[in-house]
Amino acid sequence: MILKYFLAEGVVCRHELFLAAVQDHPNDIFQELPDPILDDVAMHKPVDQPRLSCEPQDSIDAMKIAWRYQNLPKVQNALASTSRFGHYYDVSKTMEPEIRQAAKCHHFYLPEHPSHSSATHSSMLGSYSALLKSIEEVIRRDGFSVATTMTKSRNILRIGLHSLGSPLWDDDLCCQDNPKHSHALTTFLYGLRALMRSSLSVAVVTVPSHLIQSKTLMGSITRLCDNAIALESFKGSERETSPLYKDYHGLLHVRQVPYLNCLASQLPDHKDLAFKLKRKQFTIERLHLPPDLSETVSRVSRGELAGAGAMASACGSGNKHLDF
Repeated sequence: MILKYFLAEGVVCRHELFLAAVQDHPNDIFQELPDPILDDVAMHKPVDQPRLSCEPQDSIDAMKIAWRYQNLPKVQNALASTSRFGHYYDVSKTMEPEIRQAAKCHHFYLPEHPSHSSATHSSMLGSYSALLKSIEEVIRRDGFSVATTMTKSRNILRIGLHSLGSPLWDDDLCCQDNPKHSHALTTFLYGLRALMRSSLSVAVVTVPSHLIQSKTLMGSITRLCDNAIALESFKGSERETSPLYKDYHGLLHVRQVPYLNCLASQLPDHKDLAFKLKRKQFTIERLHLPPDLSETVSRVSRGELAGAGAMASACGSGNKHLDF
């Protein structure tokens, strides 16, 4: 879902796209992008403000509202894009074909590249080597390299790589505790990182981290990325039926934040984040838990308090309800 948001934002911003997948065809993923909620009406139409005049009828209408509110603009339901970052999308609808066709998208589907079995690098799988070569070719051919002379207006290349590290990429990270190709994905990420540093491009890589048993390997993969987040779903766990998390579908963990050109990275203000998939949108919110959901009463009853007060006043001895 986050990858689809990333690609949909590229379509709306008129960036070029590169999508690589191995299970679902990139065309199928591209056709399932969420529909953008465009607010052109709110952006281009001027806001009508009520005015006062000396006519009797206008004076009567002006007196129907409080004087402090009559000069304020009318409230609009649509959000203006000048007061927010990016765009909003409706996941219950798919993007219009006309909008998708206006964007230039490059595809890489592994079953359509039978020559991936021959690896060009000793520590890199043939599938990853073919993928890296395809990305490098697009960057060089379409002028996304920073070494290319600027002959026209430059654009941004958004790269989406789906489910790297899965067995479908001929990788055994998720199959064995001690995988044979343990350095294949990290070697690919090194090469991808070098391409990102020397080109006008940005990449989002999804990895099935819940299937990788080695924490050391996941730490190496995380450190090779500028940003790293992990989604922990409640489905199939005890938290799915717990009343504490009834308003959420999972937790979002921030594993890595950028630290380019600085001594230390800036940590986010809020680390307790949760996500939920609504009917029309995927939202990330701060995790707010209710104060108390225990079935047992934590307060003593009124009768016990009355009995304890009478005993303390008559005998002057202490009681467990009076200790503090």
